Amino acid sequence: MRLATAANRGSVAAMLARAFQDDPAFGYIFPDPVERARRLPRLFALLYDSDGRAGMRLVSDGGEAATLWRGPGRAHVGWGEMLRHALPLLHALGPNLRRALAVSAAIDAHMPAGDFWYLHIAGCDPAAQGRGLGRKALTAGLERVAGRLPCYLETATERNLGFYASAGFAVTGEWRIGRDGPRMWSMLRPPG
Repeated sequence: MRLATAANRGSVAAMLARAFQDDPAFGYIFPDPVERARRLPRLFALLYDSDGRAGMRLVSDGGEAATLWRGPGRAHVGWGEMLRHALPLLHALGPNLRRALAVSAAIDAHMPAGDFWYLHIAGCDPAAQGRGLGRKALTAGLERVAGRLPCYLETATERNLGFYASAGFAVTGEWRIGRDGPRMWSMLRPPG
């Protein structure tokens, strides 16, 4: 695993779009799977840029797995950043802006207090799953950030709970996005 650069933007965004095609939260934002497949690469490219400014991006040598981390005090994407990137965001989200804002607000409302490293995105290309690359990407990030501060993440995929638990994360909350949105889990890993 290595630090990802601007040169990796397109390939990592495309890989993450494939990895999250069936994710319940992104399915809620983009109910139509064809539209989701078309829009997710644009959205992940924007998240890649934002997370790079706010923390750290790691990618496997072949680009099959990546983790995007936001540093302490940088977990929330502020309104200023959203306004500066409003046109690309609108292009990425299209008519799904309201749902995306609902997901973002729900995620922000469930974040822990204090400083922590935020594992914003962790993904592995479906074609490369089962080879341990997702585990290596997660472990590489934890080795770089674990120490004095906890690490936090949320997931909308129940089968991910065991994967993250085996890396030291514990469920701290279960919640739903709105009344009709997907179920989500908050997970926290203590320092060290």
